[in-house]
This record gives sequence, structure tokens and C-alpha cells, in this order.
Amino acid sequence: MRSLAEQTALVTGANSGIGRAIALKLAKYGAHVIVAGLNQQAKAGGYDEDAAIATDELIVSRGGHAFFQRTDVTCAADVEAAVTASVARFGRLDIMVNNAGTFTGLATIIDQSEEDFDRTMAVNTKGTFLGCKYAIRQMMAQAPRSNGARGSVINISSVGGQSGLHLEPAYCASKAAVIGLTRQLATDFGPQAIRTNAIAPGIVQTAMSRGALSDEGTVSFLKQYNTFPRFGTGDDIGEAASFLASDAAGYINGATLAVDGGFLAL
Repeated sequence: MRSLAEQTALVTGANSGIGRAIALKLAKYGAHVIVAGLNQQAKAGGYDEDAAIATDELIVSRGGHAFFQRTDVTCAADVEAAVTASVARFGRLDIMVNNAGTFTGLATIIDQSEEDFDRTMAVNTKGTFLGCKYAIRQMMAQAPRSNGARGSVINISSVGGQSGLHLEPAYCASKAAVIGLTRQLATDFGPQAIRTNAIAPGIVQTAMSRGALSDEGTVSFLKQYNTFPRFGTGDDIGEAASFLASDAAGYINGATLAVDGGFLAL
């Protein structure tokens, strides 16, 4: 079993869905976790285990170490404060997972509003930029671990960042930008032993996707683009993030790992 013992991880958007699953998995493997988000409680209507219990409280109840830090990822001061709080509590920052994201609905570029575009880019792209900025600054300032590693940054993109999804212009643009940023940071900070990678989830069961996955017609359509007999879960992404954070992925840098049941294989 991979070990993240004594490492500190900051996960944005970790109150629900994919972010919550990532936080729980990192804690399972021994990491101390900062649960960053606008809300402490899980969103209603999701698929989260023990949804009535906040992510940080659930980690602590299982014997782990965690705390909640209210964070608006579109606000630089909030993101910087989350990193500062992580170091104040646990002494360093080893893992940064930029997961917080938004989806404003389906529309062609003709009908999508400027406000929806700006909001999507602010959360999905600027939020990731700020998370990388302050996490990497901290990783550069602290002593490397015993194996020479300074830190691992994991950005949550989407298959929409690599493949055009119907009626999602702003979302696809924002997630493609995340992949581009991931590759760029790998070139700048790989030489300093800071790895930056991305995960591209496919169709995953979360509160955000509940509406679509509750409609038989939509599910039938989506299955045409899913080569696997089931849709993804938060646990699938959590395991992938735990792997990328671990020393088992110590020579992986600048990669985008598709966790999509073969969606991009079509």
C-alpha cells in the first residue's frame, strides 16, 4: 500500500464530490489534510459516503488529521491564507490538489453568457493558477524531504480539456487551460524536484452530475462514449490522485492521467 505518512496535503473543493473523495483517500494513506472550500458540509444530492459528516470531521473520526479552511479559490488572499494555515498547523506543504471547479450548464457559444464564461474561467482556471502559485512558492521555500522531493501538485482537469464536449465551450476552454498550465509548470519546477501533473476525469458520479445521470435519455447517450460498463466514482479519482502524490509516481511530471473508463479512446 502506498504511503503518504507525515505528508501534508491541501485539497480545494474538498467538501464534496471528487475533492472529498481525494481528501479521504489521501488521509487513508497517512497524509494530514487541509479541507479547503467555500462550505464545510457536502453538497446535497451527491453520492458522497457519510454525507452528513463534514470531510474534515470524517477524517478525524477515522483517526486522521485534518481541518477545514474556508477558501474562495478565485481570491488570491484566500488561497495564500490556506497555504499559510497548512504550514502553521502541520509544518510544511507536500501535496497540493487543485480540484475546486464549477459548471454553469449546457449552451452553445452563441447562447453562453459572458458572465458564465468569466465565472467558469475564474474558478476552474484562475483558481488552479492561484493554488499552484502559492503552493509552489511554499514548496520552494521549505527543505526537501529525505528523498529529495519538494512537493507534488495535482490539477484536476477533465476529458473536456482534451476532447470537445457538446455544448460546453467555457468548461472545455477552462479545463484545456489547466492542462497547458500543468505542462508549463512541470518545465519550470521539475528541476527543483516539484512535480506537477493533471488528472482528466471522465463521467463521474457527483452532485454536479446528478441531474444528468438521473435522466435515462442522457445516460443512454453518455454510455455511447463510455467504453467501460460503469461510470466513474470519486474513489476512482481519489486513488489516482493518491498515486500521483506518492513516491511511486516519483518520475512522473507534466503528465495528464485520464481516469475516464476509456472515454478518450474513442
